[in-house]
Amino acid sequence: MNLTPVKAPLVVQKLFPKYTWEIASNTKEIYLTFDDGPTPEITNWVLNTLKQYHAKATFFCIGNNIEKHPEIFQNIIQEGHAIGNHTHNHVKGWKTSVPQYLDNVEKAQQIIDLNKPNTADNKSEDTTTHTKLFRPPYGQIMPKQGTALIKLGYKIIMWSVLSIDWDKFVSRKVCLSNVITKAGSGSIIVFHDSIKASKNMQYALPKVLEYYSKKGYTFKSLY
Repeated sequence: MNLTPVKAPLVVQKLFPKYTWEIASNTKEIYLTFDDGPTPEITNWVLNTLKQYHAKATFFCIGNNIEKHPEIFQNIIQEGHAIGNHTHNHVKGWKTSVPQYLDNVEKAQQIIDLNKPNTADNKSEDTTTHTKLFRPPYGQIMPKQGTALIKLGYKIIMWSVLSIDWDKFVSRKVCLSNVITKAGSGSIIVFHDSIKASKNMQYALPKVLEYYSKKGYTFKSLY
């Protein structure tokens, strides 16, 4: 039984007010995010699905995966989506010292920056890839790690709603329900462009896009 809360508890949000949990908005807009890529086939499937709905999103990439699949990383940027840092090796903050954690994040950031196209040659697709967005794997981050990253210029992005697509004990329909019963204007929603989450994510994502599009929502990348 999965005990992970779908909706980020308000008490937790108040404990960490410097982290971004949702975007204040008076308009119908939702922020889709995808963790753990880039992943062969799956990430490109996500990009093609988003394109059908003119949707923008934010991809929190693992540095090691960018190294292995730079062409997929380029596809994300070329489609006009935002890029976030998800550490180099998907490390657990609660089990990693502050110096080791920072080194892992910075290593991933170097790879992100190295693989970004030169903006001078890419003015037509000037995305939010310049902002140093960061999401801790598993949502695990110690206060000292967070404080240090903020001082280094990172914006720590958490979430409003978890689809829980990664859990093999969560059905596809429950994954979909987790989103459409909890998300609203300004919500930051977490999906994963990973092999483990692909079954649930590939079922839920098109339906989420269709459901909110019919309600007049737009899908934007974070900044």
